[in-house]
Amino acid sequence: MLLFDQIPALKNYLRDSRHEGKTIGFVPTMGALHAGHLSLIERAVKENDLVICSIFVNALQFNNAQDYEKYPRLFEKDINLLAKYPNLYLFLPEHRTMYSETPTLKMDFGQLEQVMEGAHRPGHFNGVGIVVSKLFHIVQPHRAYFGQKDLQQCRVIECMVRDLSFDLECIICPTVREDDGLAMSSRNLRLTPEQRKHAVLLPQALFLARDLIQKEQKDFSVVRQRITDFFENTPLKLEYFEIVHSENLQPVQTIAETSRIALCIAAYLGEIRLIDNILLPE
Repeated sequence: MLLFDQIPALKNYLRDSRHEGKTIGFVPTMGALHAGHLSLIERAVKENDLVICSIFVNALQFNNAQDYEKYPRLFEKDINLLAKYPNLYLFLPEHRTMYSETPTLKMDFGQLEQVMEGAHRPGHFNGVGIVVSKLFHIVQPHRAYFGQKDLQQCRVIECMVRDLSFDLECIICPTVREDDGLAMSSRNLRLTPEQRKHAVLLPQALFLARDLIQKEQKDFSVVRQRITDFFENTPLKLEYFEIVHSENLQPVQTIAETSRIALCIAAYLGEIRLIDNILLPE
């Protein structure tokens, strides 16, 4: 497996590949790879002649310095996981490679970033937009792969691709879950064994909300209250639970408003923040 840590070398290699008519898939990650990441890579390997996986913990999208410092960094393990895939290449830049200077550009995604993650993490999607646009310019992929677990991020990136006319296809892949339903996430590595037992309450709350709606609970204020009550006397601190349109992510109040719904949730276990979502219909 070829490993690139400098932009010019990677761009030169990919330029030659494009001239040979090869299709390029791209899987951007922040490392600490798990089965969810690997599902994206496996799909990309099947659908493209070569695949670039990037690992870069992007400081610009963290609005909590402690969260950035404690984010899992398992580069050696990640490299070993990736080595088994044919025609896969790793881009592993340092911070100064991606940002020789602090960016002055600010990205505004309008209503998409005024709810949920954007409301609770000011500046987060500006950081996401800048780093992903830089990576798109560097790699110039034909297809880029993202996980539904970060649904709002997916919608922001889709918006950026449309508005800036990136010549690529965004492919959103289903969330991969543990046997007990917990969405796979690099942050799960920070959970203690006791916290891990309680983390399953997050998907259980989503499944409860799904069941209520599927049983024709049309008043979503009732569903929201049930989910708020669900977390009482638990170790999880609910930050938000929202029922939104699955494309524009704006809140909806009744099933009559749209048939395309996303149930989105965020909560803290101690200092560790977990998010999840499911789409209806599934």
